[in-house]
Amino acid sequence: MRDKIVAGNWKMNNTLDEGISLASEISNMVADEVMDDVKVVLCPPFIHLSSVSKIIEGTDKLYLGAQNCNDHTSGAYTGEISVDMLKSVGVQYVIIGHSERREYYGETNEFLMKKVDTALAAGLTPIFCCGESLEIREKGEHFDFVTNQLTESLFHLSADDFGKLVIAYEPIWAIGTGKTASKEQAQEMHEKLRAHIAGKYGEGVAEGISILYGGSCKPSNAAELFAQKDIDGGLIGGASLKSRDFVDIVKSF
Repeated sequence: MRDKIVAGNWKMNNTLDEGISLASEISNMVADEVMDDVKVVLCPPFIHLSSVSKIIEGTDKLYLGAQNCNDHTSGAYTGEISVDMLKSVGVQYVIIGHSERREYYGETNEFLMKKVDTALAAGLTPIFCCGESLEIREKGEHFDFVTNQLTESLFHLSADDFGKLVIAYEPIWAIGTGKTASKEQAQEMHEKLRAHIAGKYGEGVAEGISILYGGSCKPSNAAELFAQKDIDGGLIGGASLKSRDFVDIVKSF
C-alpha cells in the first residue's frame, strides 16, 4: 500500500508569526477532522522550521519538510542550509528540484542528483519534483522530457535507496496560472512515470513509490485527481497558505 501524502509548499510567504498561526490552525484541524491515513507534510520557509516543528511534535499525521537543501554537508556556502541543520530542527522531508529552483536558479539534473544523494545519506526523504513547460508539452515531447529528469537525477540509485523517495509531478504550465491538468492528463503522466521506474527497478519498487500531483491542486479538483490509480496525493502551493483549503484537500481521498 503506497503512502497517501499531501505536502504544503509555502514558498516565500508568511512572516514567522503568520507561519506559526497557520501551522497551529492546520494542526488542530487535522487532529479534529482527518480520519484517513494520510501523511501531511508542512514545508514552510527556513525561519519557520523550528517553531513549526514544536507545533506538530507528537502528532500522528503531521510531518515537517524543507523547501530546499544544499548538496554539501557543511562549509563556506554563505546563505545555504545543510541537511544536518534541517535534521537538527526535526525536518523529515525535503523538496528537491522544484520547477522554480530549476528555472530561477539554474538547477540541473546533474546538480539535483547530488542533492538527492546528500539528503538520502542524512536520512531525509526527498520529494523529487519533475515536470514540463507548455512549450515542451505542445511539441509532444513531455513524456520523454519528464522521464529523462528521473533517469539523469535518480537512476544511479540502488533499488533500496530509490524506494525511499517521493516523486512529485509538476506540469509547469499549471503552476500559479490557475490552469490544471485534467485528471486524464495527470493520470497519464503518473502512469508513464511509474512504468519508467518499473523498467529500471521492477514492478515491486514502482508500485511502492508515492507519486504526487503538483499543479494548481485545490479543494474543487483534489478528489477527482486523488481518485486516479497512480496519483497518491499532492504537492500543494497556493492552497496550502489557507488552512481551510489545505485541510479540505487533505480530506479529499
